[in-house]
Amino acid sequence: MSSPAQQAVDAAITSRRSIRAFLPTPVAREDIAAILEVASRAPSGTNTQPWKAYVLTGSARDALCASITAAYRDPDLNRRHQEEYAYYPREWKSPYIDRRRKVGWDLYSLLGLTRDNKEGMAAQHARNFNFFDAPVGMIFTIDRIMEQGSWLDYGMFLQNVMIAARARGLDTCPQAAFTQFHSIIAQQLALPDNEMVVCGMALGVADPSRIENSLVTEREPVAGFATFIGEFADR
Repeated sequence: MSSPAQQAVDAAITSRRSIRAFLPTPVAREDIAAILEVASRAPSGTNTQPWKAYVLTGSARDALCASITAAYRDPDLNRRHQEEYAYYPREWKSPYIDRRRKVGWDLYSLLGLTRDNKEGMAAQHARNFNFFDAPVGMIFTIDRIMEQGSWLDYGMFLQNVMIAARARGLDTCPQAAFTQFHSIIAQQLALPDNEMVVCGMALGVADPSRIENSLVTEREPVAGFATFIGEFADR
């Protein structure tokens, strides 16, 4: 029988989803600081702690959102902005492309967007740049000297942020979409030249009335990705 501690941890992990519509409910600075403090216990090689977070609210959040949205909507400006690192593979193959397509069309179907509605899909993508209306937007950066191992560490930190938020009844959406507009972010947040944008993240209270928040993505069963060797070897 599972313990209350196990149930609480499992519930925080399994209830985490990428929320794409938030209520305007404010989030206290104390809660944000507590989430980041808990998340900072993530492991990192030789305790390098490669993460750095910028927390935006109010007019600072709104100014960044407006600048990026304007660049995204202007075709000429949009083309001038390129990601600094490749988040996705340069060549897709199964099963990854199949999963990518499925989650995309599952979301668009909920929103009533068809394949030929390019304008509607672009508008939905643009909502990324308003942090899906979340009152708190976060931008995460890493020092450019850090290598692949530190990016693995960073992933554990980001997961901790999202799980600590769930433990407090809050929701998140990690957002790689922001990386395209790193030059705008760098200018508005006065980032030093050595810092690279890793991703953004929306933080707030999910809007339960919005259909997009009903999306629950599928996960491969353990038997599909784990191989047991030794005493518990598969038979």
